[in-house]
Amino acid sequence: MDPHRLQQQITFILEIDKLKSVLRQTYITIDERHENSAEHSWHLATMALILIDHADEKIDLCHVLRLLLVHDIIEIDAGDTYCYDELETKDQSVREHQAAERIFSLLPEDQANTMCDLWLEFESRNTPEAKFAVALDCLMPLLHNLHTEGKSWQEHNITMDQVITRNRAISDGSAQLWQFAQSIIKQAVTTGYLTAPDGSVSEDMK
Repeated sequence: MDPHRLQQQITFILEIDKLKSVLRQTYITIDERHENSAEHSWHLATMALILIDHADEKIDLCHVLRLLLVHDIIEIDAGDTYCYDELETKDQSVREHQAAERIFSLLPEDQANTMCDLWLEFESRNTPEAKFAVALDCLMPLLHNLHTEGKSWQEHNITMDQVITRNRAISDGSAQLWQFAQSIIKQAVTTGYLTAPDGSVSEDMK
């Protein structure tokens, strides 16, 4: 056993405990509190186990799980950037790359490279596994908002068109899940949880 390697690994494991304190904008469905990023990652991994048969292509489930468990670790330093905040998203890439460099470098070099590669794959969406992982990452907040009466959307005055634009990436990983996501958005508009700019349903939703 290499004591130094083990110590590096333990240091990293303790460091990622901080992800439990990073709050997202979405609310959990059974309480009046924000979801944290560690809960989000766990929930997405479980979603992958359940929804894998809706992927457009034959994909490696274990690889999808790796992507989902790693994809938000950088938020320990970079924070959770609200996807609809145009100001915050301007420097998001810089903040997140700096975070990835620091956090993953806590690991032994071989594992640091592996973790960084997984994070970059998720961000680039250039594999079937990454496209499906991103689809789940988009779908979960839709479910949260639908089942909390659009609480997060309404707090930030988010419109239907913004939600459609943001979540269209679901279609890259799963046509079935995109169809389902559109039904969620339409239901949210119908119930008044989400506002359509002109009070109507977009052509994309008909």
